[in-house]
Amino acid sequence: MTTSMTIDQQVEYLMRGTEYGDEELKKAFTEELRQRLVEADQEGRPLRVYCGYDPRTADLHLGHTITMRKLRQFQELGHEVTFLIGTYTSLIGDPSDKDVLRPQLSPEEVERNARTYAEQAYKVLDRQKTIIRYNAEWLSKLTFADLIRLASNFTIQQFLTRENFRLRWERNDPIYLHETFYSLMQGYDAYALKADCQVGGTDQLFNIATAARKIMTFLGEKPNIPIIMAILPGTDGVVRMSKSLGNHIPLNSTAEDMYGKVMSIPDFAMGSYFRLVTRWSSATIQDLEEGMTSGKYHPRDVKMKLAREITEIFYGEQAALEAEQNFVRVFQQGGAPEEMPVYQLQAGQTVLDVLLAAKMVGSKSEGRRLIEQQGVRLDGETLSDAAQPFPHAGILQVGKRRFLRVVE
Repeated sequence: MTTSMTIDQQVEYLMRGTEYGDEELKKAFTEELRQRLVEADQEGRPLRVYCGYDPRTADLHLGHTITMRKLRQFQELGHEVTFLIGTYTSLIGDPSDKDVLRPQLSPEEVERNARTYAEQAYKVLDRQKTIIRYNAEWLSKLTFADLIRLASNFTIQQFLTRENFRLRWERNDPIYLHETFYSLMQGYDAYALKADCQVGGTDQLFNIATAARKIMTFLGEKPNIPIIMAILPGTDGVVRMSKSLGNHIPLNSTAEDMYGKVMSIPDFAMGSYFRLVTRWSSATIQDLEEGMTSGKYHPRDVKMKLAREITEIFYGEQAALEAEQNFVRVFQQGGAPEEMPVYQLQAGQTVLDVLLAAKMVGSKSEGRRLIEQQGVRLDGETLSDAAQPFPHAGILQVGKRRFLRVVE
């Protein structure tokens, strides 16, 4: 392992942005990380670091990149990074951030979603330095006897004190036994990878700091060190980013879409995005926040700077600049984008038919809802009847950011 940073500098860099909910806990894990770095340096090896991602949907979003950026920092320092795709844990679904039962996915659904994950991850991670693994490799081979041995490390009370399970217990909602297996499975992942460090969000604190460490110790390995990152709020600025909630910013989209979605976040959420998603230094962030408070900077201008920075990270400088110009033209000057998809209108098609055929909406119900909410316009005129014949060729606007040139 080669790096110009001292051990103390590495510790400071790698613990930046972490959040444990308890300062003493953070201090303890910081010291553990320092000791593990010293040991690895003496042994002449890199740390083994990983983060797991369950492919329960086909797309990764900006929230996922918080942990990826931390993995990238480990890569920059010469450590070994594994991007673990949870092809087996996905069959259950992590209950950590849910107070309701997650639906189970079929192996076919999981496999289909997993195919897209690695390519999207390379938007952040170094392709040449990233190891891709799938946890079905070892979890599928565990026997019932193995599960009994792993489960003997935990009590039912430990799970019932977790907030998500406790809320369901108090509401008399069912808690299924298979949901408790998730922590055991994730703990075994850490053991199988002989992980020195595991990166995850604050919702993963129990799985990483308790379950994984217990199982690794039980099976004779040094316990992993949790690197726990804050959770990025969605575009509503309040609830964690989630595709199921519709407040996410997808990676597998366009520069224009990403720029526009960042511009839609409320002003009060900008600080979280500054710290968790940008490449900015602490001094830059402090200057922007103090400048908005004093009136030196207008929040709109700062948000445009933020949107340009985030879009540039994933799409490059030129694409980010063009996305900004497009945003100014469409939303500040009231114009339409210069480039947009073209759709050939067919005889007899209704407004809803065009929305569906051009893939401007994902379902009939979404199309009807947008029309009812006056979110569909043709050449600036609101279309209020989903069943009406499509009026004529022109520029169709769906919502705030989707445009379509309809031709006859």
